[in-house]
Amino acid sequence: MKTAVIFGVTGQDGSYLTDLLLSENYKVIGVARRSSVDTTERIDRHEKNNSFLLVEGDITDGFCVSDIINKYQPDEVYNLAAQSHVGTSFKQPTLTWDVTAGGCLNILEAIRVSPRCDDIKFYQASSSEMFGKNFTVTDYGKYQDEDTAFMPQSPYAIAKLAAHHLVRNYRDSYGIHASSGILFNHESERRGENFVTRKITKWIGSFVEWLNANNLAAHQLTATSSENEKIYASGHQESFDKLRLGNLQARRDWGHAKDYVRAMWLMLQQEEPDDYVVATGETHSVEEFLEYSFKHAHLGDWSEYVYIDPEFFRPAEVDYLLGNPSKATTKLGWEPEIKFQELAELMTEADINEKLRRPGLQEV
Repeated sequence: MKTAVIFGVTGQDGSYLTDLLLSENYKVIGVARRSSVDTTERIDRHEKNNSFLLVEGDITDGFCVSDIINKYQPDEVYNLAAQSHVGTSFKQPTLTWDVTAGGCLNILEAIRVSPRCDDIKFYQASSSEMFGKNFTVTDYGKYQDEDTAFMPQSPYAIAKLAAHHLVRNYRDSYGIHASSGILFNHESERRGENFVTRKITKWIGSFVEWLNANNLAAHQLTATSSENEKIYASGHQESFDKLRLGNLQARRDWGHAKDYVRAMWLMLQQEEPDDYVVATGETHSVEEFLEYSFKHAHLGDWSEYVYIDPEFFRPAEVDYLLGNPSKATTKLGWEPEIKFQELAELMTEADINEKLRRPGLQEV
């Protein structure tokens, strides 16, 4: 039985990776920071699984990281820990650097000095945000792949790029089996609520709950201007806060996290380490995600429910990301299974089901 250590196990990717590794008969050691609030809900179902162990640890503490590596003697180490919200990185750049870049360095050092250095395979979660506004331009269009030059536009992207270069340096300098997955946006029903896709579907779930609690259908709502921050219903005093969003024209290459963790695992099954772009090869706007989500919830025109808030525009916006996953497809045999529309519908359905107090949606 192989043993894997996952730093950042309580996040979206960590939970799906845990599911995958347990299904592959691994012993999984999940590392999470001590917290005064419950952050383990995504992995609670594995609590009684003898092949899963949740341990306390802080990736910013090099001694702690070394102790974990030495104690559990893993065959594979996955670093999914980061301060991963781009907007927050502008407000907390030092924390972002310490966790995202410094944490990766601590793991690489722990592996380097381990007596089992040659037997440990390491995966680092890199990010498409490292590309920023740069592209590879061909006769077939523009995209980002493993050869595209990096041009980070945020403290988060800069920290991720530093970690990415550290992986390459330790691979070349010390022969560590270290691979990076340059992950484009990947969402799911387990996505954090401060990310735009989950923010949209979580709002829809709460709004459908409000409609049902007040015996309302969407066609009973009073039309409001885009400047109005409230939604009103005819004959009712109650109102509901509109969904507050920023740049709806930002385009991303969006996939499902369950597909992406499979790519992570495949990288560490290779004889030689390497870096791979993990993406769907399609780009869609935030507005398109709104359209599919609101359509699935039978809510009609999304623009009636959305308030554009300047506060949610980034200081340095990346408007377009599109990955070319050809290398991952060719060398790993990896392809995404869940398409964009299905992703939006799965997330919307999950949040409606979580919030809905009574069965059935009220049609427009």
